[in-house]
Amino acid sequence: MTMVKILFVEDDFYLRRDVRTLLQRENYQVIAAADGREAEQVLLKEKDIALFLLDLWLPDMDGFELLEKVRSESHAPVLFLTACDDEPSVIRALDLGADDYITKPFRQAELLSRIRANLRRMNTLSDAEVLESDGLVLNLSSHEVRLHDVPLSLRPTEYRLLALFMQNPGILLKRDRLLSALDREAMDELLEDNTLTVQISRLRKAIPKELIETVRGFGYRFTGTVNKNRKG
Repeated sequence: MTMVKILFVEDDFYLRRDVRTLLQRENYQVIAAADGREAEQVLLKEKDIALFLLDLWLPDMDGFELLEKVRSESHAPVLFLTACDDEPSVIRALDLGADDYITKPFRQAELLSRIRANLRRMNTLSDAEVLESDGLVLNLSSHEVRLHDVPLSLRPTEYRLLALFMQNPGILLKRDRLLSALDREAMDELLEDNTLTVQISRLRKAIPKELIETVRGFGYRFTGTVNKNRKG
């Protein structure tokens, strides 16, 4: 059985040790980092982190900056564990993409319960068969796409790109990641059409173009809110 992997970022040695021990007793695999730079290195190497547990105040960067870096690479749940409980900080964290906010001192049982709840939510989303965003519906089982109940005819590469966008709403997808997610057949299609930009342009003509935002020099982001369901 694969253990759930958690990245815990905390500069306090004793708290880092104690929380890591607590989580390991619950059969989680814990990677502990003492600051933002160390967390960044882990983020680059470990692509299967299921949940992030972040402190807000770190010696080299604040948790908001680290959260933005996490969100550019992953849609896994992010929980803040911090002594900072002022309302503006909580609101800012949630607006930037955090899923939960726990203040210190905390009860161990509550922390474990919040972690389990967020993991359950993500497991439900990962089982989704149908993705919907403001009338745009993509069925991952049948590979059908509809816009306001009208079927759309997409080329294979356009469909794969749309599926990747809708599975990662709000996350900046860099060009390299978009290319690496496509299989050999799709890559050949890209080569025939010269550039990834052409495929994105075609996709924008088929769906509301404002759903795909260009982040110049980096990649693209799906801006719509996506609802995920197991059945159509």
